[in-house]
Amino acid sequence: MNFEHTEDRRMLADTLDRFVAEQYGFETRNAIAYGDTGMSPALWGQFAELGAIGALFPEAEGGFGGAGFDIAVVFESLGRGLVVEPFLGALMVGRALAAAGTPAQKEQIASLIDGSTVAALAHDEPGSHYELARVATRAVRSAEGWALTGAKAVVLQGDNAELLLVSARTAGAVDSADGISLFLVPADAPGVVRRGMGRIDGGRVAEVTLDNVQLGADALLGAEGQGFATLELAVGWGVLALCAEALGAMEVAKKDTLEYLQTRKQFGVPIGSFQALQHRMADLLLEVEQSRSAVINAAAAMDAGRVERERALSAAKFTIGRIGALVSEESIQMHGGIGMTWELPLSHYAKRLVMVDHELGDTDHHLERFTALGRP
Repeated sequence: MNFEHTEDRRMLADTLDRFVAEQYGFETRNAIAYGDTGMSPALWGQFAELGAIGALFPEAEGGFGGAGFDIAVVFESLGRGLVVEPFLGALMVGRALAAAGTPAQKEQIASLIDGSTVAALAHDEPGSHYELARVATRAVRSAEGWALTGAKAVVLQGDNAELLLVSARTAGAVDSADGISLFLVPADAPGVVRRGMGRIDGGRVAEVTLDNVQLGADALLGAEGQGFATLELAVGWGVLALCAEALGAMEVAKKDTLEYLQTRKQFGVPIGSFQALQHRMADLLLEVEQSRSAVINAAAAMDAGRVERERALSAAKFTIGRIGALVSEESIQMHGGIGMTWELPLSHYAKRLVMVDHELGDTDHHLERFTALGRP
């Protein structure tokens, strides 16, 4: 099998890498990431103009990519620059719209692609522990359509979003895959309360409270009570994106550490000439390549059947979580004390790699899920 990217994907990666290097430098990135907004509307618009958002969607939905390797290319470039713009929300909400939306609902994908609408997936709840089917938020029929009540936690860019994709239970037990429905909720709808906060690795999240939010019948995405499959697919695209993003961050951490070993001198020679550090660096290089293989495998499996796809995604997320922590620890240790300083980009890459493990399921969750999916 040929794992080389097509010419179009290579051109997209080169364009994104160049744009991020020129317009999204370390100081600019930190000012955005740790600012009050946690994103830059101006740069978000420029990413859209470059086609970075459109590459996440197939031609049938108005994009020009949409395959697993397209998502991997885009998010690997974003990971190299620690970009905090709301790509992940656009991807997951957009793919849910593409999978289950009516023609009228699918028209909203265009506003995601051109950057005019910021979207966020509001699914995780306090105490859900990454379990996708655990949904306590309730949706009941009302005179106008639906009434939603509940709470969502750690909604990525939730306080900047104009559109929320909310999971709510219309039937079944709190941990049942049956009875989950998905709803498109305007973020400024009466009864929606958002409390935003900064993330430790930059960017913003929000706690979202839904207090008897009244929605029309057209807010329901897909069939009532049958939203789990759409939710699983959308989150699967998100898992692939996070794995590719982490791979990009690992590549930068690896490169910076190798350069440091080649330039930092002790006893009159580069510390990279010390055999112990050479062995540690060689192990690190092999582990990063293992991560790349896991991302390639997950990207290739996105068009496969559900079990094969989800097993490949969980395997990749487990691998990325384990190796991401290793790359963070080893890179910092080989840099010595300077590796922990705020002024050195490496410390921010290390934080992001550690935090990726806690998004959309950590290593323990995905190892257990991988094992469970393999049972007859």
